[in-house]
Amino acid sequence: MRVGLFVTCLIDLMRPDIGFSVVKLLEHAGCDVMVPQAQTCCGQPGYNSGDRAAARDLAEKVLREFEQFDYVVVPSGSCGGMIRHHYDDLFRDDPELHGRYARLQPKVYELTDFLVNIVRLENLPSQFSGHITYHDSCSGLRELGVKAQPRALLAQLPGVTVTEMPDCEACCGFGGTFSLKYGDISTAIVDEKCASIAGSGADAVVLGDVGCMLNIEGRLRRTGNEHTRVLHVAQVLAGDA
Repeated sequence: MRVGLFVTCLIDLMRPDIGFSVVKLLEHAGCDVMVPQAQTCCGQPGYNSGDRAAARDLAEKVLREFEQFDYVVVPSGSCGGMIRHHYDDLFRDDPELHGRYARLQPKVYELTDFLVNIVRLENLPSQFSGHITYHDSCSGLRELGVKAQPRALLAQLPGVTVTEMPDCEACCGFGGTFSLKYGDISTAIVDEKCASIAGSGADAVVLGDVGCMLNIEGRLRRTGNEHTRVLHVAQVLAGDA
């Protein structure tokens, strides 16, 4: 099975170690993992900001680079949601591109969804243990239906205890450019999320989107919380946390 890994901008630029954890998991599942070297952005920031032309150019680039693979795996609900759903809008006026995208679209999966529902991974290369809580990222949850999948994988780790935080499905306040445009509102939202994490009593919060990860971790540290770990689910499942 040839799998194209869409790394995402934030993993590439901010947390490349997460990308290596993703490759480790996919190879452990028996996949032939390919990482197109020229890949860049999925186009979501431009799309959400109204720059359709730039977003469409990037979407066409992604299509060209990834349409050859059996599956495309994305370790991010927001990028996955953009590719899986919003390219349909960007390509709607171009029958040729829209037809090519229609063949790619059903092959695009968020990481944990792919591991659970496509390769059906039942053993993990991880000895991670600890008390964690899980944050459901907005795009993964609402656009891709990612909810049970990461929890099912975490349940395979005998040393992991999961305590659900209050309002685990509530936004962390990042929202891409939202956090830049509406900083005060974003801060109020992430403060509520940090309080929910603390209320769970967990030693770490685990999630599937690096945007949320950076926002939550940044706020925890700025408010003096140096002990609560913020981990991408790939790091935990791969045993790299």
